[in-house]
Amino acid sequence: MRINLASVLVDDQDKALRFYTEVLGFVKKTEVLLGEHRWLTVVSPEDHDGVELVLEPGDHPAVGPFKAALVADGIPFTSFAVSDVHAEFDRLKGLGVTFTQEPASMGPVTTAVLDDTCGNLIQIASM
Repeated sequence: MRINLASVLVDDQDKALRFYTEVLGFVKKTEVLLGEHRWLTVVSPEDHDGVELVLEPGDHPAVGPFKAALVADGIPFTSFAVSDVHAEFDRLKGLGVTFTQEPASMGPVTTAVLDDTCGNLIQIASM
């Protein structure tokens, strides 16, 4: 058994696609029209056949309160691995990304937390 899909709940799929590809550097893998929404996935450019991240429409009534509670408490929705948190922090800050936590060492892991502009906090981490 392996993970093949993970989702992030977004408030706007177009905005999310731009942020996750043009800013974070993922590449679009799948786009299928499904009425007013799309089945929309991105993958790491380093592993086109790896885990797909679904940019999932956040229209369900439970999503808004759930995401708002996580953001209010500073809790990231998910985490992405990077080779160097400090370098990625600098690169993303240069692109105008807002961080709620600057790079911090936590034992063997260094993390930072960013706002994905789509209602989520996302952690980046490196060992």
